[in-house]
Amino acid sequence: MSKADKIFIEMCKDIIENGYSDEDLPVRPKWEDGTPAHTIKKFGVVNRYNLQEEFPIMTLRPTYLKSAIDELLWIWQKKSNRVSELKSHIWDSWADENGTIGKAYGYQLGVKHKYPEGEFDQVDRVLFDLKNNPSSRRIMTNIYVHQDLHEMSLYPCAYSMTFNVTGNKLNAILNQRSQDILTANNWNVCQYAILVHMFAQVSGLEVGEFVHVIADAHIYDRHIPVIKEMIERPQFDAPKLKINPEIKNFYDFTVDDFELVGYEKNEQIKNIPVAI
Repeated sequence: MSKADKIFIEMCKDIIENGYSDEDLPVRPKWEDGTPAHTIKKFGVVNRYNLQEEFPIMTLRPTYLKSAIDELLWIWQKKSNRVSELKSHIWDSWADENGTIGKAYGYQLGVKHKYPEGEFDQVDRVLFDLKNNPSSRRIMTNIYVHQDLHEMSLYPCAYSMTFNVTGNKLNAILNQRSQDILTANNWNVCQYAILVHMFAQVSGLEVGEFVHVIADAHIYDRHIPVIKEMIERPQFDAPKLKINPEIKNFYDFTVDDFELVGYEKNEQIKNIPVAI
């Protein structure tokens, strides 16, 4: 059984059985028909994935890894805020009249800052420190920049990464202020596990532990029956992740440098309602 499936199932059961419902509160999100989109939530969920043991992709339903990586590279490698540079149309509804999401996500990672060692953006600072200062406890990124929030089409959900080298292993923590568990959980887990793999490979390190911290882990009311059906599905072993070993520069990675071997999974769940 995939450990990612086990973690997901336990998290969902805990939210449904022990979570807090906001059904009596005014909420911002709405369904397409205008009905308020209420949730049941848990505060401060922490999930740990040992990347040495397996790649944490679920088998309960497919996670489209190449699309997830394309989005990750758009943010972290291209440092872009222009939605036309994405192959998918996930972000289209947040595009402004210029076709961007404003000063959000990749834009913030590309802003250069001055340090004693020189001028770096956030991604290049991480890459520099992993190679030159691996014992540092300051290897972090943050895209929740308060002075620019008014110019963001949406506030970042996954907003901060902390990297830590222990021995020869690269560990990382992803901090997320809010997550729609059904639609986004494993998508984000796979993305940032891939990011740890990429940074480790180009820094001459091995992957270690990926820790996912979710402040508001919620399941929408119309997703509860879907979740209940999904967590009763058969489970399969995790597939093997293969990465092109020739890539030594973070900016040379493409989606074609990643392959899942032996990915058995259940059928996709179609027409999942999305709250906006």
